[in-house]
Amino acid sequence: MQATADSTKMDCVWSNWKSQAIDLLYWRDIKQTGIVFGSFLLLLFSLTQFSVVSVVAYLALAALSATISFRIYKSVLQAVQKTDEGHPFKAYLELEITLSQEQIQKYTDCLQFYVNNTLKELRRLFLVQDLVDSLKFAVLMWLLTYVGALFNGLTLLLMAVVSMFTLPVVYVKHQAQIDQYLGLVRTHINAIVAKIQAKIPGAKRHAE
Repeated sequence: MQATADSTKMDCVWSNWKSQAIDLLYWRDIKQTGIVFGSFLLLLFSLTQFSVVSVVAYLALAALSATISFRIYKSVLQAVQKTDEGHPFKAYLELEITLSQEQIQKYTDCLQFYVNNTLKELRRLFLVQDLVDSLKFAVLMWLLTYVGALFNGLTLLLMAVVSMFTLPVVYVKHQAQIDQYLGLVRTHINAIVAKIQAKIPGAKRHAE
């Protein structure tokens, strides 16, 4: 009973995250997506030029410069106008930002769920539970060696972020054509896999 409740809870959390991610990636709120996308790009471009420590320090200095300047401005304004509006960030200082035990447990359970599933999948691939799947994984790793030789981690991350925020919109606009080409590619790959399974003893039986 408890396992069912935990599963339902994680499904709910995942559904909420998924919905928010889809809204961002499909630009349903242009202003919100623009802010998130721009922030990611600025952060990644900064990391390509400076170290992580420098980027964090510059961001902290920029935030402090803005808040200190605003605090001084409001203090001077209150002194000139002879008003007593209090601290300009009072509402934010009194805002509750601590995580409850329930929230921590919820996110911990969700993380544990995905870590366990990832470990099980890696075990299945490395110990060759399914020969064809392990071969596919080996080909993918082999291709990634060439990708790694051409691009560093930050460049790949930058390309991934740009793709995440552009490809979904492109797919929606040209869905019919993309689905047609993807169908052809999928058919070709399935034909190759079928040939491999036919030539490797026991591969077809394991795949089934």
